[in-house]
Amino acid sequence: MSVQLNHTIIQSRNNREAAEFLADVLGLEVGTEWGPFVPVETANGVTLDFATVPADSLTIQHYAFLVSEEEFDVSFGKIRAGGIPYFADPHMKRPGEINHNDGGRGVYFLDPSGHGMEIITRPYGYQEPTAG
Repeated sequence: MSVQLNHTIIQSRNNREAAEFLADVLGLEVGTEWGPFVPVETANGVTLDFATVPADSLTIQHYAFLVSEEEFDVSFGKIRAGGIPYFADPHMKRPGEINHNDGGRGVYFLDPSGHGMEIITRPYGYQEPTAG
């Protein structure tokens, strides 16, 4: 059996708001609420189950999403159109910029609960294949 990530729970201040925010930015669908969870499924079958937790118990996390160049353009356009602050780095020292790490493009932004979200067009450590 090959091991695959199936789902993870994302703590949020408001599960519906957080799920709808991310689904909108990434062009994904919000699934049917199931118990305390509002799911958003990614293209590789991983489900992000958003759960509302008390604000004082929320643990801020980082989530990175690998997207195509075209998907980046659409998502980044939504970030800009929505007036969502964005950064070229995870420490938020380069506001209003994107990065070009590993020959691609990337940008960081916060979701409504304060989680660090990232979209990238190349995985970390990516190197262009050489002809030969």
